[in-house]
Amino acid sequence: MKPILLLFLFCFSNLIAQSKATINGFVKDNFEKKIIGANVSFLTSENLKFDIATDSIGRYSIEIPIGSVRIEVSHVGFVNKSLDLDLKKDVSLSIVLDESNFELKEVVIQNEEKKAMTIALGGKLAFNPQKIGNVPTLTGTPDIIKLLQLTPGVQNSGDGNSYIYVRGGDPGHNLMLYSDATVYGMAHLLGVFPFYNADHIAEVQFDRSNTNSKYGGRLSSTVSVLPYQMAPKDFSIQGNLGLLSSQITFSVPIAERTGFYISGRKTYIDEIVGPLLKSSEGSSNKESEDYRYGFYDSNFTFITEINKKNSLTIDSFLSGDKFRVEDSTTSLNTALKWSNMVISSTWKCLLSDAVTMKNSVFYTRYANNLEMKQADVNIDFSSYIQDLGFSNTIQYYIKNIPFESGFQYTIHDLLPQRFEVSNLGTVASEEETTIHANNAVVFVNLKPKLSDRFSADVGLRLNYYATDSNTSYLHFEPRVMIYYFPKKDLSFFASYTRQNQYINLITASSVGVPTDFWVAASDGIPSQSSDNFSIGSNKVISKQISTCLNGYYRSMKNLTEYPYGLTQFNEITSLKNDILTGDGEAYGLEWMLKKDNERFSGWISYTLSWSVRQFDGLNNGEPFYSKYDRRHNLALVGAYDFNEKWNVGLTQLFSSGNRFTLPTSWYFINNTPVREFDSYNNAQMPNYIRTDVSVNYSFFKTSKKESILNFSVFNMFNISNPIYVVLRVTVDGKKISVNTDEKKLYSILPSISWRFKF
Repeated sequence: MKPILLLFLFCFSNLIAQSKATINGFVKDNFEKKIIGANVSFLTSENLKFDIATDSIGRYSIEIPIGSVRIEVSHVGFVNKSLDLDLKKDVSLSIVLDESNFELKEVVIQNEEKKAMTIALGGKLAFNPQKIGNVPTLTGTPDIIKLLQLTPGVQNSGDGNSYIYVRGGDPGHNLMLYSDATVYGMAHLLGVFPFYNADHIAEVQFDRSNTNSKYGGRLSSTVSVLPYQMAPKDFSIQGNLGLLSSQITFSVPIAERTGFYISGRKTYIDEIVGPLLKSSEGSSNKESEDYRYGFYDSNFTFITEINKKNSLTIDSFLSGDKFRVEDSTTSLNTALKWSNMVISSTWKCLLSDAVTMKNSVFYTRYANNLEMKQADVNIDFSSYIQDLGFSNTIQYYIKNIPFESGFQYTIHDLLPQRFEVSNLGTVASEEETTIHANNAVVFVNLKPKLSDRFSADVGLRLNYYATDSNTSYLHFEPRVMIYYFPKKDLSFFASYTRQNQYINLITASSVGVPTDFWVAASDGIPSQSSDNFSIGSNKVISKQISTCLNGYYRSMKNLTEYPYGLTQFNEITSLKNDILTGDGEAYGLEWMLKKDNERFSGWISYTLSWSVRQFDGLNNGEPFYSKYDRRHNLALVGAYDFNEKWNVGLTQLFSSGNRFTLPTSWYFINNTPVREFDSYNNAQMPNYIRTDVSVNYSFFKTSKKESILNFSVFNMFNISNPIYVVLRVTVDGKKISVNTDEKKLYSILPSISWRFKF
């Protein structure tokens, strides 16, 4: 009986083993370039569905029940592909996707033939900015930040500002990445120009919930900008020629699997931006004031596929801005400079059919400098931050569950403020000590499928942070998101994340003048933390209409506030004493309705939100609304394709005004008028309203060649949207009259540009 029983158990175990099989392979394009992040779905004959995405080298691997299976593959910018397979044993299958030649409308989120923007549960989305090139912008080129502001949960920052405010957080609470390296300077002057050259960008990934434990160090969202990932096969030139700036990108193949991309962009707008910034208080002032501004940026990406298992990528991003103001009537000369440098090198290795590894070394630096000269007085203010780091990531499978784990180490060097004043040979200076900090991280992510209707994303991040001033922290950050799929057209999610931030942005200006600076958690400045909860649902109403509704709550600790504007210079205070710390909370609802069909596409995005702060040193310790507590934020986006030659785009924005502090009463002390304030941020700017329109005429457009003329009108109805308020106080005897003067930056701004590719 014993041999018979063993034979029976062997046969039974073999039967169980054969009830499932592993299918793996690569997803490629027509040029044999592997596609990263492609969605691969498997639907079995028992109506069981399995989903997976290709990894950093374009590979997928999954174990599913044997039998008939339908495979569907999709990715941004490619035609969806479906095939049927009778799975009987382990098999390797490579799938080739065709690039769609369909002319994409500027605001298409999802299309029958391809997806320009993919929206996932939990506040995640991804898009290729080159495929959404017709959303109206001032320069006629895609603006990644402005596009994100049209999505739920992202507050419109208004004119003169290109920061993003996500779910009640501050601008420094967002992790901005370029090729997995942190970018600290996030804007060109006054938010006029897109920060990135979209022609060099392959994909943008945005996560409002920050559920991936690979990313951390910020309280709000992650914006990951990815340059090209595959070497070019053919030489090409593409770019944009406009009234305000021009850009060009070269794609240069060196060998079959080696090549590089190089891009450059520059503005020539001294005669255009200058008049916009000049005072409107009389022609004499206009003649005496001289405004000059210029910027450049460049991108470089080198890619080589050493062999089938190893590839090397080198990315760099450089930018520099300079703004000068000369006023002969006051003998004032001001020069403001700021710059970014990002260099990243990545080695990708396929260790086995089920294991991939990626190692990256990166360096990033941001610096700004303000020089002011008037008569015999010179003022010099500067700051910088730089990082040197290493990142290791390994992707693998354990019992058919995708895992991702790794290690990160970053060295931070910061000089928050250096302030120097000289007068007739006498020099007085105040300099904060340079801060040196180290941050080591270990993380793990897994995506188990709990049942046919339930799945999860689970992550854990361990942070160790230490400075040379004997400040150290050890923090655990759990991340979890649960998905529920009751029907094919209906899904729900719930998530919780814990996040800590050690490098904080101090905002010193309300408009897009980059005098802000970064400080590190050290002696007297604590680290920030947040607990984030969110729930939501996605519903497909019909083939062309879908909607999503999300709710969130965020609790924040040890937030920072610097109430002294640019800087406070004296001998009895220090930066750590001037920075105030407090708590905050934010909560709200996000809703989106989108429609896609052959000729008309668009969406409506609405956010109802609250953002509250509490600082012991402000507002008598009572809670108050944060500056960017904008109750309502509405965006309408639409595009219509008349024919193969003509299409139009429209964006309509409405949001509540920013908050600021206004005196509530005035009185005299020794014949001097004194202001009295009721509460902090007790007033509100007018509602922000703006309509942008673009018209595009295509001389020709194919996958490899295009010639398109773009006409855009920014703020078409010339609505006044002030960026700040100036109080004008008039004293007549013992009577005080106060008037407010609202200062705006932009009026109606038309532009024309030519996009080309050959």
